[in-house]
Amino acid sequence: MSRIHVEVERSIDAPPEEVYSFLADYRDKRPIILTPNFLDYWVEQGGRGAGTMIRYRLQAGRRERAYHMRVEELPGGHSLIERDLDSSLVTTWTVIPAASGRQSRVVVTTEWEGSGGVGGFFERTFAPMALRSIYTSMLERLAQALTGTAAART
Repeated sequence: MSRIHVEVERSIDAPPEEVYSFLADYRDKRPIILTPNFLDYWVEQGGRGAGTMIRYRLQAGRRERAYHMRVEELPGGHSLIERDLDSSLVTTWTVIPAASGRQSRVVVTTEWEGSGGVGGFFERTFAPMALRSIYTSMLERLAQALTGTAAART
């Protein structure tokens, strides 16, 4: 088995507090940026930040997998950590101040222990490409939701 790491980042023309608040709202705001890859998304508990529990099925390529995520927050209000209760998958959304606090850089990372063998080879090869595409679309949707226009890519 090997650790698989996927990372995408984007600059957004909105203050970090505003971006973080949007991302931490799993009940009302987060569904706005979900791509059609997210099926049956629902908030099971909470809805804002730490303690929130969400469920969804993620369809990427011809594969589909169910996730049951628990949300944690790091002190300082810059990172949301989503841990799957049924696997090693962890996704972290980090909001970093930029341009003296007038803009934000959002970094999305996902890591998990990949499978071994031939199946693991295909997982290591194709899953990161699919997730990068999904996260790129989500960050575009986030920029549009916050600014009404597409933000510059970094």
